[in-house]
Amino acid sequence: MTSTEPYIAATTQARKVTEKSIEAWRNGAKTFTDQLERVRLPTIDLTEPVTRYFDSVQRAVDFNRDLATRWAELVTSLSGTVREQAGKVTEIVKDQTNVVSDLAVKQAEKAEDVANEQANLAEEAKREQEKQAKAAERAAAKQAKEQARQPYEGLTKAELSDILAERDLPKSGTVEELIERLVSADSE
Repeated sequence: MTSTEPYIAATTQARKVTEKSIEAWRNGAKTFTDQLERVRLPTIDLTEPVTRYFDSVQRAVDFNRDLATRWAELVTSLSGTVREQAGKVTEIVKDQTNVVSDLAVKQAEKAEDVANEQANLAEEAKREQEKQAKAAERAAAKQAKEQARQPYEGLTKAELSDILAERDLPKSGTVEELIERLVSADSE
């Protein structure tokens, strides 16, 4: 094992963690967009959170690259006791790499939370629209029924019976039943 292998392994691990974070975010975004295709949503602009997330990821990648580059320069110039100090620096680099990786994961989780919140709001808006549409349909049906009954309101039972007789419809029943029979015949 060469003296650079632990450092290379640490930077490789940081890169893998960052890639996994990006993959998790990508899968979450794909799931979210698949759901969006099924639902008519209000306009949602996720550009800013996504941009911030990728800016954070880019900063993490740049930070890791700079650390790895500095580490490589340091390793080439080390000797004896300086190497001992480099071991301490390596631990700091590992800690910083872990912190940056955790930050990238947290940013991905925040972006996913924002996307989920937007999806929930869109779903709620859809349910409200459906509720309003059903209420409008009921109101329209009620109004149409009232308009259909209007020509017969105020007529006596005898007058209603005469109209029914002219149409060869049964004349028996209450005034309400006669009016309903005429409205039904009108709608056919």
